[in-house]
Amino acid sequence: MSAPGQHHGTAALLARGLRKGFKVGRGRTEVLKGIDFDARHGDVTMVMGPSGSGKSTLIASLSGLLRPDTGDVEALGQKLWTLPNGRIDRFRLDHCGFIFQGFNLFSALTAQEQVTTVLKYKGFSPAEARARARESLEEVGLGHRLNQRPSELSGGEKQRVAIARALAKDPQLLFADEPTSALDGENGQVVIRLLRRAATAHGAAVICVTHDPRLEAWADRVIHIEDGQILDDIRRTPSPAPVPGGAPTSPAGA
Repeated sequence: MSAPGQHHGTAALLARGLRKGFKVGRGRTEVLKGIDFDARHGDVTMVMGPSGSGKSTLIASLSGLLRPDTGDVEALGQKLWTLPNGRIDRFRLDHCGFIFQGFNLFSALTAQEQVTTVLKYKGFSPAEARARARESLEEVGLGHRLNQRPSELSGGEKQRVAIARALAKDPQLLFADEPTSALDGENGQVVIRLLRRAATAHGAAVICVTHDPRLEAWADRVIHIEDGQILDDIRRTPSPAPVPGGAPTSPAGA
């Protein structure tokens, strides 16, 4: 895995002039209206806004999942939307991790198999994939749940499996779409700490879209979006302060 701090503070992603609209009946709704965006390695960037503000469309455009109508995305030095579709798919596999509200786990696979399946696509041998999966699941506190299937896991545990699956690839870009909205307060805090750790200990650029106010205290940067436009962009010192190589402590009052 990457050395902590190797790329901290350097640019990971830069987007300019993103526009995206969808047909609605006979009309068309503009969801992104010329958004500029950037993210750094080692930072947690929260994109916050109400439902329908364009948050999920933005993260899909930044990550290569949804082609914008106009605008450019430069990710890890590559012009993402100039690449052929197959190269974009490979870029996501090699460099990106994804965490979704719905967990996106396979019902028939154990926690360890959820992780090893992705690693085998990256070219790891079965033994390497199992070892790396175990290490990643232990990091999120699920070393004792390796052989459980999703039906045997709580909601918080399912999300931690999804995070372990993302982190096992050692992604340079980690995208999270409403990762805590289906979780109670305690499990939400666990997920927030793990996102913070992904940036601090792994050096990933973590980009999280949410309307959950609990996440704001853990961010290096908070961007508010509404009606497809950025309203404000605030860089801040996260509380807790990042702790390289270790799990962060809880914010005051958490």
